[in-house]
Amino acid sequence: MSLITLAVVLVVGNPAIAQETTVTLNAEKNAVSFTLDASFHTVHGSFRVKSGAIRFDPSSGVASGLVVVDATSGATGNKKRDRTMHRDVLKSGRYAEVSFTPTHVKGKILPQGESKVQVEGILKLLGTDHPITLPFDVQITGDEVHATSQFTVPYVQWGLKNPSNLFLHVADKVELSIAAAGKLSPAAAVR
Repeated sequence: MSLITLAVVLVVGNPAIAQETTVTLNAEKNAVSFTLDASFHTVHGSFRVKSGAIRFDPSSGVASGLVVVDATSGATGNKKRDRTMHRDVLKSGRYAEVSFTPTHVKGKILPQGESKVQVEGILKLLGTDHPITLPFDVQITGDEVHATSQFTVPYVQWGLKNPSNLFLHVADKVELSIAAAGKLSPAAAVR
């Protein structure tokens, strides 16, 4: 292989990798957990992922797809607190889903092994779109993808009610963690 050919391969990349790729999430193997600081303790809870598929072009970073979280599944282990969360904060009777629509992947996802990327997109919460960038640690083994992310949502700034009262003070930001798993498959070749 000539030096010029090697340079072209290194710059352009592996043609098998330079195609649109789809990650189809396995809802049973995905978890969204949250941590919310309060005056007497820290509240921990979780949500179920309903469905998800993300398509991206590794060469341009352009992404699309949709990940849907069941807002009605939110649970902290305390029925009274959960009732307040669903009725007053999430309004899950009216807004039963929270969704994320990816628009761009920044960083290179290696065909195998570990990668760190940032996924830009829109988080829809209470029917309102919020631009957000999520950091992801990605691990690819064969066609299996595992990804984790931790980020902060300024829920009060985004229009959700803070459940604080006379006796309890609750932070106006919530920490979220995502553990995702799915299958990787090539889609259409990039033209």
